[in-house]
Amino acid sequence: MESQFRVIVIGAGVAGLAASHCLQRAGIDHVVLERRSEIAPPEGASITVFPHVLRVFNQLGCMKALFDAGTLHDRAWTRWADGSVAQNSGLYDYIKENHGIDVLPLERRVFLQVVYDNLPDKTKIRTSAAVKNITETATGVEITLADGTIEKGSMVLGCDGVHSLSRSIMWDHAASTTPNPIPKTDKTAFKTYWKCLLGVGPRAPSLGRSDSAIVHNSGHSFLILAQPHCSFFFVFFHLDKHFAASDRIRYTDADAEALAATVANQPITESLTFGDLWKDRARGTLISLEEGILQRWHHGRIVLAGDAVHKMTPNIALGGNTAIEDIVHLTNNLHRLLSHTPKPSLDDLTAVFSEYNTSRLPRIKFATDTSGLMSRVQAQTTPIHKALAWIMPWLPDRGAADMLLGEYIRKGPVLNFVPVPVPGAGEGVERGRLRWGDEEEMEKAVVEGKKGKGGEGKVKGVVVTVVAAFGVAAVVQGVRNVLFAF
Repeated sequence: MESQFRVIVIGAGVAGLAASHCLQRAGIDHVVLERRSEIAPPEGASITVFPHVLRVFNQLGCMKALFDAGTLHDRAWTRWADGSVAQNSGLYDYIKENHGIDVLPLERRVFLQVVYDNLPDKTKIRTSAAVKNITETATGVEITLADGTIEKGSMVLGCDGVHSLSRSIMWDHAASTTPNPIPKTDKTAFKTYWKCLLGVGPRAPSLGRSDSAIVHNSGHSFLILAQPHCSFFFVFFHLDKHFAASDRIRYTDADAEALAATVANQPITESLTFGDLWKDRARGTLISLEEGILQRWHHGRIVLAGDAVHKMTPNIALGGNTAIEDIVHLTNNLHRLLSHTPKPSLDDLTAVFSEYNTSRLPRIKFATDTSGLMSRVQAQTTPIHKALAWIMPWLPDRGAADMLLGEYIRKGPVLNFVPVPVPGAGEGVERGRLRWGDEEEMEKAVVEGKKGKGGEGKVKGVVVTVVAAFGVAAVVQGVRNVLFAF
């Protein structure tokens, strides 16, 4: 579906590379502008890819390459501050049973490299292409780069992170409109409640070959992901006073060393301390962690995705997954629009952007709130969170896998113009216990068709099942909202 329509993607991180994959499959011309000289610099720690997002990578033809690059999770351990075991969970096995696809942890730079290496056309990615300005014209956009060159297109997709330049320019453009469509609350929506030591450490036999470990403490917590040849570590510190993300602190290596020293002697297991990981680390850094959701994700010909519009804590690893979900949903909308309107007007684009924005917000709120709740429980930031920390290890693993993560995972979006590989037809994909949401939607369409032909009796059971599933989801959502209110 090649046309004169062209998307300018800003940022070649998780969302930007996913955008190139999806846009190429949709036949939509584009370029991805990355300010850095490298696609996969040795930074950060890990990314965990959930089953619904792996389904998308299966559609794109690179799921196997991702599986080949990582090692699947085994057990999920929860430990107390003294390193003793609170829970030894088979959560990952239950997720595989439910959805037919595993949860896959990868070093972040490895993930980026694999996704880049599997792009059909790598010439769509431009590195060392720092954006200086975005100008909107009557028919498109012009992006001025630091080297003076100009890229022209039909729209901008900002995938440039929590401190997004695309977002700042979009806000400036909107400020000239009366009334300004950007809610005032969006300017202060991102707040910093945490700082985090993260990095890549040595292999630690007491962690298991590929287990995860959450270690509860008072005011901070540890998350360690073991791999056969290394470990990924995160230490989350709750701040005494939060501040606006725009006032971010740029921490130094000395700051990281000083903070690591305060928790170096704290146990991860009965025979391992955090200091054991830190002193032999391959790399480690100290960063601020923001939380928040913008209400308005677009203006004019600029639309945003990923951390540029929603930021959550990494404790349950949903951030990268939600960014890719954004890209899938938006690409579906653009593909549908361009199928019948090859040269869409600004009004056409606004309608597509608005639907994307409105539809994504409830799911993003669930992911952000749930991530924030778990962060506070694990760091025991208040008496109520401390009480929950003691209660949660007694709850059945199956409940979390089915009713909390299960509902979220099964309703993840897929590309609706690309065939979804049939379970059992390829490596790593089986039929799970839970139905995928897109399969349910297709069945619902069939049901509606049969109703129109007098087939109500044959499909009554299906309708009851679907209604019951939504009822359970509503109850779970209600309980979660009550807990997060504290």
